Amino acid sequence: MHIISTILLVYDRGITSGRNIFDVKALKWDTLCGVAFNPKLEKIWRQVLSKGKLTQFDNRVRLNETIFYVITKPFRIGGVQGELALCFNERQQRKLKESRYDEIVEAQALIKNKKVFKAGLEKYFDKNGEILKSQIVQAEEFDGCSSIFCSRHMQKDELIRLYFDKDIVEKAFHSIKGITNLQPIRHWLSNRVRAHVFICYLSYLLLSLLKYRLKKISITPQDALRELETMYKVYLRDSKGIFKMSRVATLTKKQELILKAVDKKLLKL
Repeated sequence: MHIISTILLVYDRGITSGRNIFDVKALKWDTLCGVAFNPKLEKIWRQVLSKGKLTQFDNRVRLNETIFYVITKPFRIGGVQGELALCFNERQQRKLKESRYDEIVEAQALIKNKKVFKAGLEKYFDKNGEILKSQIVQAEEFDGCSSIFCSRHMQKDELIRLYFDKDIVEKAFHSIKGITNLQPIRHWLSNRVRAHVFICYLSYLLLSLLKYRLKKISITPQDALRELETMYKVYLRDSKGIFKMSRVATLTKKQELILKAVDKKLLKL
């Protein structure tokens, strides 16, 4: 039996709060989460950016095709001690900047023609429709900046990979919608909806455990399940019930490999 001794919950800044982090720690679990900007965090970022030393080689972390510049510092949220990682993405900074410029130029043209423009852009213009550059500078201050908190000490590259690499999360949702069959349902009573979703997530848990067991033979859970689809067991007995026996049909080499990786006892069934 495999016992999971350490658990790290990864979640987005939308549900980050001191209470949630405290409750997770009370379960003896750790948290890796995004942190929304607030006056305290903005003050920290201003101090970091003012030194102009963030984009240095020692702070560089590559994740696939994206480059982050990361520094960490001790931080406390909800009474839980951990590390705050300040992450800067130059590519994201440029993307946000140019996107904002395009929207402002488009809005300026619409204003001149007395047409409706995108809500939220009015702060960039005075009453005469002229651009307020000071507002643009203010909006650009934290472009490309994000912060994550972890209650467990981790290396920068692992921290960035676990939080920003959405491939794991996307595959999880793909599996839940696909092989575990979380499809549109017609349940209306709350207890039935909860039961349906619970079964789907339980299916994904089993799928994740299968992935863990199959890791050493480099076979995905989906491929393993498809390979095992042709496996069957034959039951024989006489009409009086005196004689009975069961045998698993001859396995392919790949099926044997899969069953052995999951649990050697399955080969004796």
